[in-house]
Amino acid sequence: MAEERKGAVTMRGNPMTLVGPELKPGQPAPNFSLIGKDMRPVTLENFKGKVKIIASVPSLDTPVCDAETRRFNEEAAKLPGGVQVLTVSMDLPFAAARWCGAAGVNNVTTLSDWRDAQFGEAYGALIKELHLDARAVFVVDKNDRLVHVEYVKEVANQPNFEPPWKRHAKPLKLPAAHCSEPG
Repeated sequence: MAEERKGAVTMRGNPMTLVGPELKPGQPAPNFSLIGKDMRPVTLENFKGKVKIIASVPSLDTPVCDAETRRFNEEAAKLPGGVQVLTVSMDLPFAAARWCGAAGVNNVTTLSDWRDAQFGEAYGALIKELHLDARAVFVVDKNDRLVHVEYVKEVANQPNFEPPWKRHAKPLKLPAAHCSEPG
């Protein structure tokens, strides 16, 4: 049975339970199995040797997640190489691909956790009451160690965009990234 953290986040002021461990910088990044737009599994191994900025969001089809992912897309275009920006949600891969096309998002890889919520549980970001991933940001170095973890306390708020770029991504070069396709 996975660890449960009652009241770890709120959704519009209502306390929610996060399923999974609270991750901390310095820990190894848990492996994950997500689904890309081609319906194939994507794991941490797909991004080996790169810095990964992983944004977990409830759904791309909500105003806050839409704005956040567009912002990550803009920031990703400015990042030097060796950095892969991923957005993980419970959206179906087809819906994420449609959203990316409509939003013009092409610097972020969108991945789906809909099949079994394995990412949400492994990263301690699964909202038990809603079966959605909470808003969180994880920065994983090229050796697959967590260097930054932010669980956004109020899920309806945006994350702090500064730490991942200022502290962890500057010395690297940005690889080509396409919406919903692993690097």
